[in-house]
Amino acid sequence: MISKEFLNDEYLKKKKSVAEIAIAINCSQSKVNYWLAKHELQKRSLSESQYVKQNPNGDPFQFTFPKSREEWFLYGMGLGLYWGEGNKRSKTAVRLGNTDPDLLRYFLDFLFKIYNADETRLRFGLQIFTDNDPAKVKTYWCKKLNISPDKFQKIVITKSVRNGTYKEKSEFGVLTIYFSNTKIRDIIVGAIEGLRQETFANVAQLVERVHGRSQDPCPLV
Repeated sequence: MISKEFLNDEYLKKKKSVAEIAIAINCSQSKVNYWLAKHELQKRSLSESQYVKQNPNGDPFQFTFPKSREEWFLYGMGLGLYWGEGNKRSKTAVRLGNTDPDLLRYFLDFLFKIYNADETRLRFGLQIFTDNDPAKVKTYWCKKLNISPDKFQKIVITKSVRNGTYKEKSEFGVLTIYFSNTKIRDIIVGAIEGLRQETFANVAQLVERVHGRSQDPCPLV
């Protein structure tokens, strides 16, 4: 027999796989699965198992419920920026691109201060034109956003097809923020979808539902 307490600790709390547990106690995976079902311990789905495998140390982020007016403003600003500028087609990452460093800095603050995002998991992409200087552009963004050059993926260079005012808008290209994590992407998108149906007065309750926790009422007034 495999006790419920043991499986609860190893499988649910420590997030070990059935295979890892079977090896540790020298039995078959079928036996582990049998006792999970016997004890009515819900198994992780295939996608959940894959997520745990990709994130062995747990989520690379932790939501902080907004308390001050400044934090509520930042939370709302971050959702608004992703709603308007984010790439919702990506199912596995939070992606937001823009030419405005101030806008991008706000979104980084949103990830860092509201979601405590693991900075080491952040990556940045650059799309520039052939008449831009890649080294100059990269240096510009490093200084503006205080990021390391090794955080950049390969720069995408698009052929310039015409002259005009686009140079003024894209002198330093388009920078895209990447945070590859399915769960945080789904949470942010879910919060945005909820806002479509909620009134401003119900924002605090919406946040509680999205993040699965109860908090003190938000100081909106």
